Amino acid sequence: MLLCYITDRSQVPGDEASRRRRLLDKISEAASCGIDYIQLREKDLPAHDLEKLAEQALVRIRSENSPVALLINSRTDVAIAIGASGVHLRSDDISPQDVVEVYRKRGVGSRGADTRIREKPNSPIVGVSCHTVDEVAQAAASSATFAVFGPVFGKNGISPTGLAALREACRHKIPVLALGGITLENAGSCMQAGAAGVAAIRLFQENRIAEIARKLR
Repeated sequence: MLLCYITDRSQVPGDEASRRRRLLDKISEAASCGIDYIQLREKDLPAHDLEKLAEQALVRIRSENSPVALLINSRTDVAIAIGASGVHLRSDDISPQDVVEVYRKRGVGSRGADTRIREKPNSPIVGVSCHTVDEVAQAAASSATFAVFGPVFGKNGISPTGLAALREACRHKIPVLALGGITLENAGSCMQAGAAGVAAIRLFQENRIAEIARKLR
């Protein structure tokens, strides 16, 4: 069961400095608990600040001697600059193939540790956010490493895609992680629908990750 912790420091109390410290502590916790992916999703940060935070996150991960893959949300340039495992793309972003080509042209490989679903150890991991079954099909055709599909159970007033759509999405030849309103109580139904795992912000960020990961698995 693949687990992806998506960061969001805006949900952490305190001023900006304390939010970043607490977020880095949470990243250390996730790295020590066998989480597969950490998606650094701080979309409001300018490139310089995002790069600095990503560097600090990678230091935390390496200090835990963890195989977790750090993915930078949408910023291939930042991912390459700090040596992250790869990127996570929006549904309307550049294609996964474009990301791989940028890595190739820069003459770099992903320095992150391998995960259970990476086929080429020296290529970047590329996740893609998908909201429709067609987008999952497109991600699979574009050689993405995995797709994050949702919101399965809805969130913030957004209508849920539902388990039937998740089941259809999981028929494509790509690992699909369920996202959106995921709890300990409903994660099992996502796995029964064919999901390779789950992705979440609050489930991990607001709880003890070791306990959540143990119960999920």
